Amino acid sequence: MVDYKCFSCKKIVSDTYIKKKVRCPYCGSRLIFKPRISTTKVKAA
Repeated sequence: MVDYKCFSCKKIVSDTYIKKKVRCPYCGSRLIFKPRISTTKVKAA
């Protein structure tokens, strides 16, 4: 399962809720993103 995060209130929204509506159930915002777990650093050659 993938968890999404609301851009406005920063609460975690489950993917099952996203399939029904594209709004945060807590604040009603439409800006929801999937947070990255790790970052990758690339050195320039």
